Amino acid sequence: MNIVRERHQHGIEILRIDRPERRNALDTATLQALNAALAELAADDELRAVVLSTTSTSAFCAGADVSEPLDADGGVARMEAFAELYQRVEGTPVPTIAVCVGNCVGGGAEVVAGCDLRVAGDNLALAWSGARLGVPVGPARLTQLVGLARAKELVYTGRAIGAEEARRIGLVEHVVPAEEAETTGLRLAEQIAQQSPSGVRTLKTMFRELEQTAERVDYENAHLLEFQRSGAGLPQG
Repeated sequence: MNIVRERHQHGIEILRIDRPERRNALDTATLQALNAALAELAADDELRAVVLSTTSTSAFCAGADVSEPLDADGGVARMEAFAELYQRVEGTPVPTIAVCVGNCVGGGAEVVAGCDLRVAGDNLALAWSGARLGVPVGPARLTQLVGLARAKELVYTGRAIGAEEARRIGLVEHVVPAEEAETTGLRLAEQIAQQSPSGVRTLKTMFRELEQTAERVDYENAHLLEFQRSGAGLPQG
């Protein structure tokens, strides 16, 4: 399934992407597995926090696996799965924590920005690479985190930033050695799990509604799907 699930005490779930040979680039099967796991977790009343991580500190996620052999319909189906992933990350009813190690590029950067909290490994290379291929992603999430002017610069240029810059601009809350990033994320999850379960869920809803994140993600997803259906689309393997 290319994902590894682990349930910790106090209702904390860790989801690890497990495609190290592809720098955790997401093919259709892995996207479907992630979406199924997130759908299951959204219905879990015992859930307190979700940590999105990786089995390899060399990469959290390098975006879409453009080497995957797909016809046109398959390309659209994969993009629909990406859109669903972005919706499910945004709609998770409890806090989400991204373990940002190594390559976090394209779709990986989108997932990182869609989480509530981020822990960076000292080997982070984070980039919104969509502009190079014309992919309409970035504005929905990044602007709220780092401000309009900085989001434009990062999205338009696609340049990679490291852990210290990510912390300086407020994109990540913690920078630690890559090998310690998941442990740090888990500690954050444990702190959250000690709070009132219903209170945290209510606060999550308030943040989502006040920032209109669902509407922003839906808007960007519509452009993303149109790009794949009628525009240039992502390269096909």
